[in-house]
Amino acid sequence: MNYEIDLAGLKRELPLCKVTDDLYIGAFVMFGDVELTVHCAKMLLEKAPEYDYLIAPEAKAIPLVYEMARQSGAEKYFIARKGAKAYMQGVFEVEVRSITTMHIQKLVIDEADARFINGKRMLIIDDVISTGESLNAMETLVKKAGGTVAGKMAVLAEGDAKNRDDIITLAHLPVFNKDGSVI
Repeated sequence: MNYEIDLAGLKRELPLCKVTDDLYIGAFVMFGDVELTVHCAKMLLEKAPEYDYLIAPEAKAIPLVYEMARQSGAEKYFIARKGAKAYMQGVFEVEVRSITTMHIQKLVIDEADARFINGKRMLIIDDVISTGESLNAMETLVKKAGGTVAGKMAVLAEGDAKNRDDIITLAHLPVFNKDGSVI
């Protein structure tokens, strides 16, 4: 089963993936799709509020935040890692539970990134917003580092996330029953 989505004229077929016995989601994956990544970055930048730096959670949003930085001429962007790495000193971390991973994860930045973020307006970027847990965790990281959240953006608002007015998105992605019908 697939769901066709239209992102301002660019269409993609999303395979439906089982989350629980009664809940399926459309798998939106930008990895490897250069045309989709470039298009979504351009569309989001057209809607973006004023900001100093971009930040995104690891991993699916990495191509998007990179492309947004490239298109905007930014020299730096930030990635909140899923765990502390050996090169990271003075770690800031928060826990998050994502609908797609179904377990608790950590998002981490270090002191070096925090020095850049401190006092800056940060634009939080993600590929899909569903429960909002990843964006909330990102917001907490930005604040812990001394930054302010200039805005939150995602390509797609999944399910009830379409009703949120604090996140800028390009399109709505419904959730599905096991027969492929929209919930």
